[in-house]
Amino acid sequence: MTQHVLFIVTNAAVIGPHNRKTGFFFAEVAHPFDVLDMAGIAVEFASPAGGWTPFDAYDENDPAQKGFMESKAFRRLNRSRKLSEVDAADYDAILIPGGLGPMVDIQRNSDVQKAVARAWNSGKLVTAVCHGPCSLLGVDLGDGKPFISGKKLTSFSKMEEYDYARDDVPYELEDALTADGASYSSVANWQPHVVVDGRLITGQNPASAGPLAKELLGALRKLA
Repeated sequence: MTQHVLFIVTNAAVIGPHNRKTGFFFAEVAHPFDVLDMAGIAVEFASPAGGWTPFDAYDENDPAQKGFMESKAFRRLNRSRKLSEVDAADYDAILIPGGLGPMVDIQRNSDVQKAVARAWNSGKLVTAVCHGPCSLLGVDLGDGKPFISGKKLTSFSKMEEYDYARDDVPYELEDALTADGASYSSVANWQPHVVVDGRLITGQNPASAGPLAKELLGALRKLA
């Protein structure tokens, strides 16, 4: 039986006081899609507003990115479903890629929070990479404490943000996750780092997107 993963992708094309161009970080969709698609996992796309999903940092010299750009899946991505019309429980996992865009419209978005809670409460896998873990902030499972309280995870680090977008983001994601009670870890800037805590799988940065997808694939195979 085919398994299904829902990617929840940003619609935000600009961020911050300097109107920096942004979107989703292309590799953070392309690399997980490549891993999952080659394994026969069906991938669908949703976004807060539905429709077009802007991207950043496309590298045509990366075969996985070039292949995704030229795929039917990329065309489907740009006709993404509106998240409020999607039931996360219909999928085996959700994946929230990063880029700076999620810090505009994914973070503390009520539909995103509902999707995370719905996926978790129905026994599905919840995965996010880079700035994507901002989707986990403020999620309430109904027990009165933050969803990530006591959970091990990672995200784009303060050290990485210092050299990348410190003046563009509304807050430090690492600090916000820690404030919600998460047990946060990171490695050297731009090096792969994936944290698995049960059904929660997170990756630190773009280099972690492919390794995160491999961890997700392994978890999906255990569920099959």
